[in-house]
Amino acid sequence: MAGRTVVVKVGTSSITDDRGRIVDAAVAKLCSEVAEVLAGGDHVVVVTSGAIAAGLQVLELTRPSDPAVLQAVAAVGQSRLMGHYERAFASVGLVAGQVLLAPLDFVDRAQYLHARQTLRLLMGLGTVPVVNENDAVADDEIRFGDNDRLAALVAHLVQAELLVLLTDAAGLLTADPRYDQEASLIEEVSEVDQVLAMAGGPGSARGSGGMASKLAAAKIAAWSGVRVVIASAERPRVLQEAVVGTPGVGTFVRPRDGRRLPARKLWIAFALATAGKVVVDAGAKRALIERGVSLLPAGVRQVVGDFQAEDAVELAGPDGDVFAKGIARHGAKELAQWSGWQSSRLPDDVPPEVVHRDDLVILP
Repeated sequence: MAGRTVVVKVGTSSITDDRGRIVDAAVAKLCSEVAEVLAGGDHVVVVTSGAIAAGLQVLELTRPSDPAVLQAVAAVGQSRLMGHYERAFASVGLVAGQVLLAPLDFVDRAQYLHARQTLRLLMGLGTVPVVNENDAVADDEIRFGDNDRLAALVAHLVQAELLVLLTDAAGLLTADPRYDQEASLIEEVSEVDQVLAMAGGPGSARGSGGMASKLAAAKIAAWSGVRVVIASAERPRVLQEAVVGTPGVGTFVRPRDGRRLPARKLWIAFALATAGKVVVDAGAKRALIERGVSLLPAGVRQVVGDFQAEDAVELAGPDGDVFAKGIARHGAKELAQWSGWQSSRLPDDVPPEVVHRDDLVILP
């Protein structure tokens, strides 16, 4: 496809009012800006939150804490949320296409390629893909909440040049403006980890993300080679200014130098919760970092936690510093028994890898 691909994510707090109702004017503003970017020859994918808010509105409920009820509310709200986008895009002569994604779409190769093909076909047909998590049927996505992480993974999926995270703040600020009137905009970030401590929680009761969530998503995107802009959804022409790189539009986050991580490794590094830790000897650490090999039992010195096979674990060197993350092929109990063993001592039906190199990510 000719032109750049831009992923723009908008959170619940940016498209709802103080009572949690979807605001048509806010949705229309975003859709009109998307139309202008498309008119310039680029492609846009919208990642939106708001299904739960829309469901709560029609059901006349306050937000419940039970995940199962939240899923039911999302099922009611998703079609209504999509209706707001369909009407807003139609008013500017565009057609929206709903795409609901789940974790399997990012970790299974066939699913990943199918999702990419679908999004590309939608863009090729001149429509605007409107993406949300498949909250109604999946157990894990509900806790992703504000969709920032999903947007970063979608940016990788469609090989986007830019990810725009729209929020209710001007960008990353030097302090919380609710308590410090001298807070000012940080216009560029080169290393996300250096500024994560400055970020707070959700900016409103309606949203479940917040600046920390935006920066975590920016880190995923940076590891994908994608440039990120964090900016205010209320700023006039914010999407157009983010695309052309207008100074002061928000906080720009530089992409990480070097090779883009595959989607599966992005998922392992940033989306899977860690269930334990495996401490390895110096030789194993060096081989994992320098030669990209799999971790074998011979290099294991200590097992921490009660993880099961297929759980995510951190890998630490003899000094205790974590340097990698991966998916364990054995549970903690078995691995503790086999630590230090040569592979030839393992039972015949046991795979020799503790963490296979395909499931291993070296962290900075």
